[in-house]
Amino acid sequence: NNDRGERPSRNSKFKNKSGAQGGPPNQKKKGKGRWQDKKKRSRDEDSPIEFGELLEFELLKNFEGVLQLATDLRSGEGEGLDFNHIYDMGLPELREKVAAAALETPYAPNRDQLLNVLIAKAGEQKVCISSVGIFEPMEDNEGGLLVYERDSYRVKALCAYVPQVFVEHYGLQRGHIINAQLHPHRENESCPFVVCVNDVMGRDPNTLSEIVPFTEGVPYYPLERILMESDTESKSDNLSMRVVDCLTPVGFGQRGLIVAPPRTGKTVLMQGMANSIQKNYPDAHLIILLIDERPEEVTDFRRQVSGEVISSTFDETAESHVHAAEMVIEKARRMVEVGRDVIILLDSITRLARAYNTTMPSSGKILSGGVEANALQKPKRFFGSARNIEGGGSLTIIATALVETGSKMDEVIFEEFKGTGNMELHLDRGLSDKRIFPALSMDKSGTRKEELLYHPDEILKIYSLRRAMKGLPSTDAMEMLIQRIKKTNTNAEFLMSVSR
Repeated sequence: NNDRGERPSRNSKFKNKSGAQGGPPNQKKKGKGRWQDKKKRSRDEDSPIEFGELLEFELLKNFEGVLQLATDLRSGEGEGLDFNHIYDMGLPELREKVAAAALETPYAPNRDQLLNVLIAKAGEQKVCISSVGIFEPMEDNEGGLLVYERDSYRVKALCAYVPQVFVEHYGLQRGHIINAQLHPHRENESCPFVVCVNDVMGRDPNTLSEIVPFTEGVPYYPLERILMESDTESKSDNLSMRVVDCLTPVGFGQRGLIVAPPRTGKTVLMQGMANSIQKNYPDAHLIILLIDERPEEVTDFRRQVSGEVISSTFDETAESHVHAAEMVIEKARRMVEVGRDVIILLDSITRLARAYNTTMPSSGKILSGGVEANALQKPKRFFGSARNIEGGGSLTIIATALVETGSKMDEVIFEEFKGTGNMELHLDRGLSDKRIFPALSMDKSGTRKEELLYHPDEILKIYSLRRAMKGLPSTDAMEMLIQRIKKTNTNAEFLMSVSR
């Protein structure tokens, strides 16, 4: 079962704990070489992906043969089937759709069985079954899978198999967004398979070799500003966004850290940022990545924010956390390569680093707090991917770092990431205890090379404001700033009232 978020492998389900060839875990042998589960899978537990004889299917090793199969599959008349549309449906909607089509189903069918019935019907009618997913390569060069946003890119039973012949022909990489035509699953197999790749990243798949790789782009400081302030009718907390614009301007390609003690309002601040970005920059692709969070918080984000929300909650494994993060960053890199602006809001980088630390094999070199010496290299690669590419797209990452949690490990993780970003926004426990929001610390918060983002007239006013507040205690200065901002409708109006 790949629910833990591990990379799919053909042989992983046939190895026992000692590494020798054997039956799947939790199974025992029972007569004539058959394998039997020790325990039955519960009804709400996901079925594992079953490849059957798909990996040895000779037709899928011939590029021209697969394309001919695709042509035959769309020779029928009638409307095609959008796999993503039905895959996003809930169980009640699927039951209604199957009942409306008068299709036969097994007794008390589950969600996967209802989906298979609809896909099989489309296959019989020979209409095109289209699907858009993210490419996840398999081990041993045996092709890959299309994974979906609905599952936070986990490998599920209905993930479509992508034959190796397509991977080699087009040069597919992890994170590519693929629009493909599917063939329904065959007997003893759970997954449909791809028979035609229509486009990759919204362009002709034959042109992928012309794309400049992400790592070869020239990174530079952010030059184009992301304004968080929006009109007062918006749902987000506009006051908080106006304070952020004044103290810590954000640009496309920013690598920002929100340093937050517990219960200082970081979640509300991130929701406000997400809503402002969606409203002000609809062309930018927003991804909210929630690692090790509470399930109800994930639901709240999905309801409050219209962007893409990818999550791995605290009741899931460290492997699941790592897999979700790696799929998100690879997808973001592929989008930046084709000139898109991508913004990732990560909550939190501390918990992501903890997950990497858990999955890292023991090297014997352990830092204080129980952190493996090499465990933070991959989360640093994640955070370091944020950059503004000269003449190309940009990847903006704003991540929260937890402090004052009482954990030595969290302190070590924060110290490792401190100074790696080019924007830091510190939240103050003293302000939040007095119920002053946003609880930003004016002294500690700031953006590197902020003169590239501020307007020349604006920066003089900001410097004047900071000088005026310098002698006051942090809480008093912030309280005074918030009161003055509240009296005006926009930041432009507020800054006009500030004397040099």
